[in-house]
Amino acid sequence: MTDQEYQQEIDWLFVQIPSFQNEGETAYKPGLENIKKLCTFFGNPEQNLKMVHIGGTNGKGSTSSMLASVLQEAGYRTGLYTSPHLIDFRERIKINGKKCDREFVYQFIRKLQNLPSHIVPSFFEFTTVMAFEYFRLQKVDIAIIEVGLGGRLDSTNIIQPLVTAITNVALDHQNILGNSIQEITAEKAGIIKPGIPVICGDEDPTTREIIRKKAQDTGAEFVDATLIRTDLRSDLQGNYQSKNIKVVLALIAELRKIGYAITESEVENGLLHVQGHTDFLGRWYQFSDEPLVICDTAHNHAGLEKVFAQLNSIPKFKHIVLGFVNDKRIDEVLMILPLNSSFYFAKPGNNRGRHPAEYEDLLQKAEISYKIFNDVDAAYLSAKQHVQKDEMIFIGGSNFVVGEFLEKNLEK
Repeated sequence: MTDQEYQQEIDWLFVQIPSFQNEGETAYKPGLENIKKLCTFFGNPEQNLKMVHIGGTNGKGSTSSMLASVLQEAGYRTGLYTSPHLIDFRERIKINGKKCDREFVYQFIRKLQNLPSHIVPSFFEFTTVMAFEYFRLQKVDIAIIEVGLGGRLDSTNIIQPLVTAITNVALDHQNILGNSIQEITAEKAGIIKPGIPVICGDEDPTTREIIRKKAQDTGAEFVDATLIRTDLRSDLQGNYQSKNIKVVLALIAELRKIGYAITESEVENGLLHVQGHTDFLGRWYQFSDEPLVICDTAHNHAGLEKVFAQLNSIPKFKHIVLGFVNDKRIDEVLMILPLNSSFYFAKPGNNRGRHPAEYEDLLQKAEISYKIFNDVDAAYLSAKQHVQKDEMIFIGGSNFVVGEFLEKNLEK
């Protein structure tokens, strides 16, 4: 298999099975019938795995990666399935921080050609069963499975995990999951299963009560992670990570109950080496010191509010590169923009990317200093040109903005 052959298969996959990442709602196929058929076709690899299931609106990727890092530190061969990817498709499926084998991906995509006609999978359904099969073949001790979208009808909800977690609930993907926190919480809580403990990391009493009631009705133990007191830190530097750490600690406590041997020092070291252990990027990621460049993939109101608050706490003038996809409420984001900043708005380079010219009327009303660019790199280069000593650059607004920036600027 040459590099060209591999890339042709990846390109074919994105064309033949449009992804939510690129196409949005039109590529979303809710329900478990397809994934059940797909798993059956591949011999039900998920039935041979010990797994942890992590859902939520924000923080589920960070929580998954922190838990994976701790388990690796404790000596367990750990699978990690997350989405979306920032640069390389294989970021979605890792074992002990190493991206899945190119040859495996190549051959697995080729197997699509042999699917019976009654199985028409979505992109996420196909990558989910790919992860299950890879983890089975590689004989992982445990696999951390991040929910893709929602929970109840998400492809990952076919699994029977050891323990489940819901990090938090916020308004996002309302066109799919519901227009209220209550509706979205009900969808997220759909991953709760009889007899399987569920960790709740949400601080909102209404949300927590919906999850508690679902757990009670389902016959699942409810564990409130918000009650945990800890001073543990992670190399993931976002202030919001303190809440995710509580969920990780609650998950570890449940795993210990069923025989997983994890010492306190392994917890501490695992949390402090998440990026090194899992190659996790994009969450309050410090790209450089001089100038200070930070990027973060927060992309909904709740996530951006936390990130912008942390930016406001830094006593520097900021050059902020932002871009959004077409289902985001940009008017709401503009109300919480950081102070003491100049803005560089760019179009993310995928089909869902929204060109800033389409919402320039909102920018004018916001009375901010801004420029508009056709792509992320042009916006970053302009920010880099204008940044002065003791100032900083921030890049965010979308996974795609951060992914494009890192792909272009990270040393290969």
